[in-house]
Amino acid sequence: MKITMTDGQATVDAEDLGPLLGIEPAAVPQKMRSGQITSLFETGIDEDAGRYRLTFFYDNRRIRLTCAADGTVLSTIRTPVGKQT
Repeated sequence: MKITMTDGQATVDAEDLGPLLGIEPAAVPQKMRSGQITSLFETGIDEDAGRYRLTFFYDNRRIRLTCAADGTVLSTIRTPVGKQT
């Protein structure tokens, strides 16, 4: 998986993100527009300079992608958050 950076904006292909969140890729854009999927973008500092981190939240899931400057995903962490049903 590779993240595309354009003018400081990160783009993740829905075909990659959907399975990580446990949903169909076709549902990703609508869920992002409606606010059901939210995200956080962080840039590295000090020893992490040149890296960035994308975190996606959906339902009771958190997906954290740590990436190199060229968009290569270095690690993927899936964590349950909130109340588990």
